[in-house]
Formats: sequence, structure tokens, C-alpha cells
Amino acid sequence: MIVSTTPSLEGYTITAYLGVVSGETIIGANIFKDFFASITDIVGGRSGAYERVLREAKSTAMAEMEAQARAFGGNAVVGIDLDYETIRDGMLMVTASGTAVRVEKNNAY
Repeated sequence: MIVSTTPSLEGYTITAYLGVVSGETIIGANIFKDFFASITDIVGGRSGAYERVLREAKSTAMAEMEAQARAFGGNAVVGIDLDYETIRDGMLMVTASGTAVRVEKNNAY
């Protein structure tokens, strides 16, 4: 599966637009991650615990979007947009959306 934030793929021709696809995930950080992240916030630096949770949420949302594109008969998703939202009590929502397409590789001359 080819995925891209661009509306087209260099070297490929879009032969069919199959529809909008999306994947969503809501993930919560536990109290220990929150505690250590708050210490990091006080003393400075990056919060590795939250970065891992964020990467996991993004990966899950992307995988769900790709599965939906495959179910539509697509072999690529273009115009991908990722949205991140925090919702009450440390919950993180990640949404990935794009357009499922069928592409063919261009012939080299």
C-alpha cells in the first residue's frame, strides 16, 4: 500500500478514485506515564512515554485507514491528513484520513 500526503504519486497514474477513508484511535496514558511526564515538564526535556503513545496511536490510525482502503479495492491512499486532539483526562485521539485510489506504475520509455 502506497500512502502519501500529496494528491498524486510521481511515477504512477491514478486510475480510479474509490472514496474517502479514515482511521481513528483513542489512547489513554496511564498515571505513571503522566507522573513521569510532569517531572520532565518541570525539569525540561522530551517526554519519551508520551512520544511512544503518540507514535502508537498514529500507527494504529494509519493501519485502520489502509485496511479500509484495501476493502474499497485500493492500492494507495493520497491526500492523507493526520489530526491530533487531546480529550479529557489525558486521552489522545488521532485521526488519519485520505482518498483511497487505485494506481498503476507508469511505463518507462
